[in-house]
Amino acid sequence: MNRKAINRLKVVLVEQGKTNKWLAEKLDKNETTVSRWCTNEVQPSLETLIQISELLHIDVKELIISNKEKN
Repeated sequence: MNRKAINRLKVVLVEQGKTNKWLAEKLDKNETTVSRWCTNEVQPSLETLIQISELLHIDVKELIISNKEKN
């Protein structure tokens, strides 16, 4: 069964040169939890996505894959 990618967290972390470990420490979360977010196995809450966007200095929309195709 294929899981649909919902978040872009892994991509954004790579773009910014950050690691799962860095994010886990900043959010006081387990590294395994962050890893599961990055693989889209589970999704962070909206509140957590907002926290992540603030830590990375980006709009929260940049962390979510659009469900609309661009023309």
